Amino acid sequence: MKKDIQKLKAERKIEIDKVGVKNIKVPLLVRTKKSKPQFTIADINLYVNLPHKYKGTHMSRFIEILNRHTKKVLSGKSLGEITKEVKKRLNAERAFLEVSFPYFMKKRSPISKKQSLLDYKCKLIREVDEKNKVKNIVEVTVPVTLLCPCSKEISSYGAHNQRAYITVRVCWNKLVWIEDLIALIEKEASCSIYPLLKRLDEKFVTEKAFENPKFVEDVVREIAFELNKFKKKDVIESYVVECESIESIHNHEAYAREEG
Repeated sequence: MKKDIQKLKAERKIEIDKVGVKNIKVPLLVRTKKSKPQFTIADINLYVNLPHKYKGTHMSRFIEILNRHTKKVLSGKSLGEITKEVKKRLNAERAFLEVSFPYFMKKRSPISKKQSLLDYKCKLIREVDEKNKVKNIVEVTVPVTLLCPCSKEISSYGAHNQRAYITVRVCWNKLVWIEDLIALIEKEASCSIYPLLKRLDEKFVTEKAFENPKFVEDVVREIAFELNKFKKKDVIESYVVECESIESIHNHEAYAREEG
């Protein structure tokens, strides 16, 4: 019988932080705050740490574990169980699971009240440490409109505005709903993004953004200020806020980030 190369000792005694499999597509059932659970398609990444003495990990075991769980409907509740099982089956000290998916919400245009769907990029993350403690993380990326305060101040008329993407990642102690994070983010933008706008709606969003100019720095500070309230109540343990503005008059983007 030929030897198992995977079980040989590694020549370079260096521990690898994460090793595993990426971009596995599976159906996912996501809990919603008020309505029925939502079906979507997820991309899953699974990793463990690899001690310096091992040459390789058992890649097939990741898929075996995931396949067993996806015979049922994969849901947020089962993500911690999968991560713990991965840690145990692969004899690892730490295990990591990342689930990325589009999340859809119905949105009404501000004046005409036309309803349509808007998709948001979301991610659920589970990390299991040496003591088998599960860390729960949720991340959302929300498209918004930002209007430049400086442009408005110095111009005789008009001001440059553009789409921006705000990403908030929170490590929660008590469940934080995706819908609540989206609402918090959209509130701090110059104006929300809407998938369907009639003429009166376009007038409204144009004027609202003009009356509510924001730098990327303003947005990040305001969202961090609100998230600090959740920290004080021990709802969340930590957070990261990022804002990237896809500039309309520059060939670069404007960016700000804050961690708490």
